[in-house]
Amino acid sequence: MKLKQLLWAIALISFSFACSNNDEERPLGKYDNGILIMNEGSFGSNDGEVFHLNPTTEELLPNIFEAENSRPFAGLIQDMVLETDRLYLVANTGKVEIVNPADFKSRGAVTAELDQPRSLAVNGSKLFISDYGPYDANYGTPDSYIAVVNGLDGGVVSKKIAVSNKPGDLFSHGNYIIVAGSEERKIEIIDAAQEAVVTTIELDASPKKFHAEGGILWIYATTAEEVKFYTLNLSNLTLGNTYTVPVTKPTGRIAFDGDDKMYIVTSSDYPEYNDAILAIEIEGSTATATELMTGSGFYGIGYDGNLDQIYVADANGFQGNGTVNVLSKTGSLIRSFDVGRGPSGFLVY
Repeated sequence: MKLKQLLWAIALISFSFACSNNDEERPLGKYDNGILIMNEGSFGSNDGEVFHLNPTTEELLPNIFEAENSRPFAGLIQDMVLETDRLYLVANTGKVEIVNPADFKSRGAVTAELDQPRSLAVNGSKLFISDYGPYDANYGTPDSYIAVVNGLDGGVVSKKIAVSNKPGDLFSHGNYIIVAGSEERKIEIIDAAQEAVVTTIELDASPKKFHAEGGILWIYATTAEEVKFYTLNLSNLTLGNTYTVPVTKPTGRIAFDGDDKMYIVTSSDYPEYNDAILAIEIEGSTATATELMTGSGFYGIGYDGNLDQIYVADANGFQGNGTVNVLSKTGSLIRSFDVGRGPSGFLVY
């Protein structure tokens, strides 16, 4: 059995034409095709921004939030979450900006009562936002929470649901929000109507990202020496299989090719600073990893399924702007181009 069509943080998204009441197709918007490049920005400058790339013509449009809204984004972007006709830009500097995906015009925001938001999920008419909460005197995050906002275009935080330290990725299923509790190696399940944690599942690795397929939720998790993929049965919310591959110092950065491979970033500390891009394949009960590229400063990864190309973001040590390297599926360098500060993620239409 191959792991098929796995997508997500940084995941492949297919946009379809929206139809009016008389079934006439509306024209595509300026940003409806191509690749969005998330530039996190640099700490203290809060200069995060989004670039738009047409991979066919190689036209790159910088700073599209500021260009379309006549104001800078003014934050550090952690995640881009597409939900039908809304794109949520989550900034760990305490806000979420909401734009139309087609033209990037603002349609709302959450700008109060957040501390360090990391990601977001939609359930019904509610937004659920994972947040590390404030730092304590030792830079711990004992007051992490999931913020609830009633309204898809933002507004005020109506409730904060206490969860384990450093919640990250979220997944909405039925009446539930599933939370990746990265620091304490937990999966916490929130009843969206009750706005309370109803189930906690302990793991032996730190969960980073989710992707659902065929009634199964795949959980990408890491330890210092391993990558693990757990399966969660969405019909009864219980764990199924576990797949493990030895990998030294894997990060939470991952992309999927929509078929049978995923691509991850590994990183090492001072003085080595040796980063790598690995391709991981799961077949049957076996997971294998193949090294595609080595270097330093790798900070994000994405996959363009239209051209079968891997996008590797290099932050260049946050010394100026970053670079994106485009690779073939075998790891050959196709081209490179400059982007903004701290490129860390991609959203492929």
